[in-house]
Parts: sequence; C-alpha cells; structure tokens
Amino acid sequence: MKKNEFYEGVVSSLIFPNKGLVCVEGEEVPVTVKNTLPGQKVRFQLKKARKKKPEGNLTEIVRPSPIEKQTPPCPHFSGCGGCSYQTLEYPDQMELKLSQVQKLLTDVIPDFPLRDCLASPGNWEYRNKMEFSFGDERKDGPLTLGLHKRNSFYDIQPVPECQIIDEDLRNILTATLSFFQEKKLPFYHKMRHEGILRHLLVRKAWKTGQILVCLVTVSGKKKELELSEYRECLLSLPLEGEYAGILHMENDSLADVVKSDRTEILYGKDYFYEKLLGLEFKISPFSFFQTNSAGAEVLYQTAREYIGGIEGKVVFDLYSGTGTIAQILAPVAKKVVGIEIVEEAVEAATENARRNGLDNCAFLAGDVLQVLDDVEETPDVIVLDPPREGVHPKALTKILNYGVERIVYISCKPTSLARDLEMFLHCGYRPVKAQCVDLFPWTRGIETICLFVR
Repeated sequence: MKKNEFYEGVVSSLIFPNKGLVCVEGEEVPVTVKNTLPGQKVRFQLKKARKKKPEGNLTEIVRPSPIEKQTPPCPHFSGCGGCSYQTLEYPDQMELKLSQVQKLLTDVIPDFPLRDCLASPGNWEYRNKMEFSFGDERKDGPLTLGLHKRNSFYDIQPVPECQIIDEDLRNILTATLSFFQEKKLPFYHKMRHEGILRHLLVRKAWKTGQILVCLVTVSGKKKELELSEYRECLLSLPLEGEYAGILHMENDSLADVVKSDRTEILYGKDYFYEKLLGLEFKISPFSFFQTNSAGAEVLYQTAREYIGGIEGKVVFDLYSGTGTIAQILAPVAKKVVGIEIVEEAVEAATENARRNGLDNCAFLAGDVLQVLDDVEETPDVIVLDPPREGVHPKALTKILNYGVERIVYISCKPTSLARDLEMFLHCGYRPVKAQCVDLFPWTRGIETICLFVR
C-alpha cells in the first residue's frame, strides 16, 4: 500500500473510541480509519504507510453498516463533530459501546465482570452544558458560532438545531450569533492572534431551570462589544427557564480553551443551583458537574449501591469536583473527605455541604498526589472519579497503599480504566462487579463504574 493512495475496504471492528479497523482485499494488516462503524464499506486515503499500524483518512462511506437503521434526527449530523452514532437506534449504540468497553477490559482480565449498559433517562436535549466557538464555516467566510466540524481544527459548523441541548440553549445560541453578525465583529483567529470573539459557554440546570451564559472574548474590547445591548438581547428572549447570570469573560490565552482571566457580571450572579438526588448544588462556570443531570442520578445511585454499608466509616472522595458524590454519601458515613484540584469547585463544594446541612464533609484543594500526605484521617472506603486521563501512577500507588477493603472507580474514559487495572491487580485488588452508564447518548462517550475488593 502506498501513502496518499485511495483504497476501499470493510470495517471489521472498532478500537475505542472511534477508530475502525478496515480490511482491504489482498492486504494482511487492517488499516485504522477514524469515524467509522463495524460493517461499513469505506473509501479512505492512506496517510501513514506503516507495516504494523497503517492509518488512513475517511473520504467516503461507500455502503452503510447493517446496524445503521435510522436517519439522523439532527440536520447537522454529517458536518458536526459532536455526535457519531445518530444512524444507530439507541439500544444498538448502547450495545456497541458496551462491546468496546468489554473488549478493552477483558484484554486485561479475561473474566472481567462487566454487566450491562444502563440507559440515560433522556436521549435528547439532555446536555446541561455546551461550549461553542466563534469562527467561520470556511476560510474567510462570514462569522458563525457553533462546534468544530468533523476532523477540522479551524472550520466551525453552525448548529442552531442541535438536538442534544434544549430549546432555551438553542435560542441563546442563535440570538448571540445574530447579534454579533449584525455588529460585524470579528472572531479571534487562532493562528493570527487577531479578532475579538472567542467562545460562548452556556449551562442550564435540569431541575431548577436556571441558566448561566458566559461570553468569552479577548481583553480590552468592551467598547466594541456593546455589552449592555447584548445583555438586553438575551433578556428579551422568550425562555422556559430563567437566567441566573449573564457574564462577560476576558481570555488572552494563546491556547484554544474556554477560560477566564477576568470576569464581569452583566446580569444576576456568576453561579446557579441544581438539584440532584434531593440535594442542592451551587455550580459556577467552570465547576465540574456531570453534563447529563438525569443520567448522573443513575450513575451516582449505582455508585452508592456499589459502595455498600458505610455507617461509621471514613470515605475519601478523590477528584471530588463540586462534592456531589461526597454529599450523597455523607448522611450515612462517619466522615467524607473530598480532594479536588480546582479551587473554585472546592469552594462550591464546601458551600454546598453547608446548604445541605452536612457537617461531616471536608473538602481540600490541591493535587491528590500531594494533598493525601497532609490528610490526618485514614479512609475505610475510597471513591475515585478522576478526569479523562485517569489517575496518575504515583497517586494511584499512594491510594492503593491505604489497603482499604473497597474502592469504587468511576471512569469516563475506558482506556484509562484499562490501564489502571494493571496496578489494581498488582496491589491485590480484583474487580467484583462493573457496569456502563450511558451519560452521552449519540456520542462515543461512556461512563464505567467498577467495584474493586482487596
């Protein structure tokens, strides 16, 4: 096979999360091609002609897979890089995700005890948070606001009819784009480091209906932005929910990330409240909170079941975010200690515990690896809910050396869980039950929860 040449083949299987192995007639080694499904016949251009792991870029789906049984409900599906499984009926996509996770974990432990995949209570309009980017749909095209096009770092796909957010967030997205198109303001160009508009962050609580809107721009451009007019534009929208706050954030970072160097409140406050399993949580713009609130209840109820009896016990909730899991366990436990690196989230967690009348929670800010050295308590049970890349090996060694009887691991990236499995086994732990929970319908994302016993 030659580099840059075009080939056709059938996808035999997937490598989590989105790489298909394409078998080409006459070739012994399958080619890895992203954004494909098992059973599809595809055309691709070979980009890496390596003998053991050749890679290609998808150019055409010649024939759909037998498991593709529906027309994508979202009109943006073909161009948007957000959702991947809208051609699959919901039970089929859950089965596909489960099979991928099962293969990853059984490659480490042949009899890994993975049960099934629990469905999200809502398949559509479930996301409570979205980050949109300003840009152009094609080079030097008109201003747009949306999500990155599939396989593109630069081009932005407008998504006014996105089906995984609700009508309120769609209205805010559309109104924001129209407002700044009319003002003829330029987006921030990542390569030239010119322009003004960067991102739009929107969050909406599932139970309370409170909405937080954050407009992110470069600094020193307030005069051109006409922020009072933008605020009135948003306030005039007919929404089912209500604004908790409208914020303007300045970000001069060269990286294409949503962050704030300085925040100005245009309306209301810089946080909102959400309710989960009977508790209330204060959420700020960058607080970690599961993006599917209804699905999070399923996930945390499962975690509570896995943890079992904790009466009179000390529980460590590591990578605790805004303290959701800690506070769900606190009414039964003797004490819960949460550790989280984001100080803003720790402050919110502390306030959340106070609002919920929980006086046996302590939340500490910092890296788990360092902070554990300063914690006086010794845990009886540990809950791990790390970021996508899993637990740092040094931190995991320290955690496992506590020798607690039970550890519950909640993973949003199965490859990280598979990697960490090796160390669990080395330190004398075995997985006794595990389950997938689908918090991200129509996308390739999946949560996996696992109970380890020493």
